[in-house]
Amino acid sequence: MQLVGMLDSPYVRRVALSLRYLAIPFELSEISVFRSMDAFSKVNPLLKAPSFVCDDGEVLMDSTLILNYAKRIADNGKTLMPEAIADYQTAIRLIGLGLNACDKSVQIEYERKRPNDKQYQPWRDRIQSQLVAAYDLIEPYAADTDDWLVGGQLSQADITVGVAWQFTQFLMPDVINVHSYPAVSVLSQRLEARPEFMAIPIEPGWIAKV
Repeated sequence: MQLVGMLDSPYVRRVALSLRYLAIPFELSEISVFRSMDAFSKVNPLLKAPSFVCDDGEVLMDSTLILNYAKRIADNGKTLMPEAIADYQTAIRLIGLGLNACDKSVQIEYERKRPNDKQYQPWRDRIQSQLVAAYDLIEPYAADTDDWLVGGQLSQADITVGVAWQFTQFLMPDVINVHSYPAVSVLSQRLEARPEFMAIPIEPGWIAKV
């Protein structure tokens, strides 16, 4: 199986880390949808990262759908989702917040790439406020524990929130100040110190922002 995309995409990194934790073997092909469009289009003409090539050659898209598939093919009993329904509910709440933080970070970055006269400030203000709201809502969960976010075990909630945090700090530390969210920062520090995260950095030589 092959995971296609760059690790500076939070969606690609999220899948890569999850596959590593689930002990599902895969090949990472770091092909950019921007700098290597021709090469990527041969894998997926929709230019969607992450793309996941199954053993039979069928290509899957969307990080959440890929991870749903990974959960089905994992045959070792490993899981990144809690069993208890209350913990599961909290986990998917946090995953949703983390993915929203990823989405809004991407939108802000795309807006910044527009020429100044093509940028619409009310829209930028809106998506920036949504990004702030996501981390405002995540912070109390992180502050409420000195362990992992849900059920005392590392879960998909930790991976998604941690990946989102580093992605936001990678692109726009001027928008989300690391000192404004100390509990999320501490969680991220714990995650980025783990060998799985160190083996799958946003980019070579990246020093995690904590």
